[in-house]
Amino acid sequence: MTEEGDGPPLVDAVVLDTARNRVGRVMGSEGPYLQLRPLGGGREWDVTAAQLHRLTGAELLSTLVAEANARSRRNGGNGPPLGLAPGETEGPPPPGGGPV
Repeated sequence: MTEEGDGPPLVDAVVLDTARNRVGRVMGSEGPYLQLRPLGGGREWDVTAAQLHRLTGAELLSTLVAEANARSRRNGGNGPPLGLAPGETEGPPPPGGGPV
């Protein structure tokens, strides 16, 4: 990591690869490398922990908003609400688990 920290980031952490100036989500590790994947999905790439910058809360929020905006533009605004995967519905299931 490029700043003080307590070891490499955990799986699912969102970090900046300073060598490539790309933000990615940690998917795993293999030897000295961590595998990152773009937030919007795509091909993983390898990076060493020394090339990473942990995002602050503000940086993470800015990155997630930018990704949501990009996803909205790609889908014509018809994608699922932020935080929901395709096919998921908003809110808890109705009582009894039956149709509404």
